Amino acid sequence: MSEPAPIVAVIDDDISVRESIQGLLETAALRVELFASPREYLQQARKDAPNCIILDVRLPGSSGLDFQRELAAAGSHPPIIFITGYADVYMSVQAMKAGAVEFLTKPYRDQALLEAVLAAIQKDRQRRVDDHVVADTQRRFEELTSREREIMALTVSGLQTKQIAGAAGISEVTVRVHRRETMRKMNARSLADLVKMGEALRSRGISLKADSTGEEE
Repeated sequence: MSEPAPIVAVIDDDISVRESIQGLLETAALRVELFASPREYLQQARKDAPNCIILDVRLPGSSGLDFQRELAAAGSHPPIIFITGYADVYMSVQAMKAGAVEFLTKPYRDQALLEAVLAAIQKDRQRRVDDHVVADTQRRFEELTSREREIMALTVSGLQTKQIAGAAGISEVTVRVHRRETMRKMNARSLADLVKMGEALRSRGISLKADSTGEEE
């Protein structure tokens, strides 16, 4: 199944700027959607496709930076390319610290904007792949027994077999048996793989702690 066509959302209160950017991006065969304000953008249902936002820093009401923070607070992190008519180092630093892909001052080069858009789309494309991998990892993790989750959590914490046995109150042989089964279920080729999986889950706020450890060993 082919990937959906990437979408570039342009949010700027100046219609001439929106249409100018649209004309430029369409020469690169990119799909473009235009919005006069962040509210207008939020009112449209998001499509399941790689995307990015070209966002004016200075907008009536809340600023582009405010909208960036609003999206992040809602758990949405689309790659953002800021454009502004004013060179503002502070704003640039704040935007980049918050994850912006680029901060361009008008008049910017068309090529610079195109390159920033392509980089942003690639970033979102990779995020979609990573999300799929983490979702699959989480599904596998949820199929583990409580004991296997416990062994995985202790392994990811960096404990050695003897330490895990002491912490779990089981023998080292039993630890190895559970860990081997855990690796099989998680499709981990090595302990390093298992640790990376655990770290990926934790980075998404998924707890590795088992609900209980009252299962038979």
